[in-house]
Amino acid sequence: MPNPDQLKARLIEMEALVERQRIALNALEVERDHFKGAFEEADAERQRLELVVRQLVRAQFGRRSERLDPEQFQLTLENVEQEIAAVRATGQDAGDGEENRRPRRAPARRNLGHLPAHLERYEVVIEPEDRSCPCCGGAMHQIDVEETERLDAVPLHLRVRITRRPIYGCRSCGEAVVQAPAPDSVVPGGLPTEALLAHLAVSKYCDGLPLYRQVQILERDGLRLDRATLSDWMGRTAWWLKPLWELLLTSVLSSPKLFCDDTRLPVLAPGKGRTRIGYLWGVARDDSPWQGDLPPAVAYVYTEDRVWNRAREVLADYTGVLQVDGWGGFKRLAGKQDAAPDDAGGVTLAFCWSHSRRQFFELHQSSQSPIAGEVLRRIAELYRIEDEIRGQPPDTRQAVRHDSSRPRVEALKVYLGEQLARVSGKMPVAKAIRYMLRHWTGLCVFLSDGRVELDTNTIERLHRIVATTRKNALFAGADSGARSWAIFTSLIQSARMNGLNPFEYLKDVLERIVSADVKAHQLDCLLPWTWKLQQAGRQTVQAA
Repeated sequence: MPNPDQLKARLIEMEALVERQRIALNALEVERDHFKGAFEEADAERQRLELVVRQLVRAQFGRRSERLDPEQFQLTLENVEQEIAAVRATGQDAGDGEENRRPRRAPARRNLGHLPAHLERYEVVIEPEDRSCPCCGGAMHQIDVEETERLDAVPLHLRVRITRRPIYGCRSCGEAVVQAPAPDSVVPGGLPTEALLAHLAVSKYCDGLPLYRQVQILERDGLRLDRATLSDWMGRTAWWLKPLWELLLTSVLSSPKLFCDDTRLPVLAPGKGRTRIGYLWGVARDDSPWQGDLPPAVAYVYTEDRVWNRAREVLADYTGVLQVDGWGGFKRLAGKQDAAPDDAGGVTLAFCWSHSRRQFFELHQSSQSPIAGEVLRRIAELYRIEDEIRGQPPDTRQAVRHDSSRPRVEALKVYLGEQLARVSGKMPVAKAIRYMLRHWTGLCVFLSDGRVELDTNTIERLHRIVATTRKNALFAGADSGARSWAIFTSLIQSARMNGLNPFEYLKDVLERIVSADVKAHQLDCLLPWTWKLQQAGRQTVQAA
């Protein structure tokens, strides 16, 4: 039997062995934690790369909008409707053979009273081949008439305006000669009237029809013009409209609340044979969601690049609420370079929930992330509340938001904080969460100000006309052309926002400016909303 000294030595050995095993176990745990961390990091990187691949595939082959493009949806509907019409036409043709055996039904009178009254009307009278009575052969007299209205078209009806200026001389002395002065025009001694110039501008900057396509359309009527000629006309027209555009920009920047966003505009680089990216900055005012008194308007400004100094130049000394995306230049404009915007320098930044939502939408589309899905669900609740209060006064909107939206917003912030602590910091969902929390102060401005919208979709919708023209025209020929682009787009879009026909508006504005009917200090009367009131007054007087 071992003695006590042997037992003691054996115990010491066992304790040493246990200590060595404990140290080895700790080392294994450290190594395990290291490999676990490396695995989590690699897995997060794998998920990020997979997301990038899905987004690239979706951007290349899938639709890029969160919803179906309305224009593409219209194309789909057009195809379906054309098929339906073809089937109906086939049925009508098949029934024509039985027309002589069955009494014909009275024709439908659907269009009576539905076509606009201001459209030009002309009559076509269709008389029977024989107006003798089929029973007795006697003469017949008209007892009634059936009228139907159909919509007709005259494609781009070109005409020539001949201006005659008689010259008068004195028969008594034979010295004096009198003649009326030649009227001024946008293009001195040129072919186009102000109406044609307005048509060309609206066709390009509103309907997305580039000048070279308009040249082809004009050529079908035997009028051969060069694209460079039309470009020169547009440049001269923009020069005449520039003072009105400057007045429009001043009017918009005097508003207490604005939307601001930029959109790219490729511009041909002189001498390099390629394009560079310029930018159109849109500054919009739309107070209709909260019953504001100011009329809607938008002004575009072109800049050669996109740095925060350009934003400062565009917005000048603006003071008020500025609803924008999360671009850092706007934060510097407000007086702070960190991620928490504040009311500094007279500018309050209200950030866009749609931009914050977009990252979660991309995540949910690509990976079906449950966190992203939950965030989307909570943001959807805020939009449903906005749908109910749109068009209400600011105080009512603010009260509803305080009772319904604020608790949801505060709960969303708690949820985002909890999820950020759970997921790896390198995962895409963590990046989306950090972006939203970094802009949280600006996202919450709408809770305390009933004038603020939930997003900047107002200005982004106005950018669609720029995108359409940009897609068809590809690029602006020079910086001067890009500035003309800004002038035309500003006036045309503002006219549309006020419910005007942009052609009629531009035509009248050009005629009145060129003829000096409106002086430089009277340009206020040519702003879209003022012009609309004047036209309504003239129509009232004419009707009386």
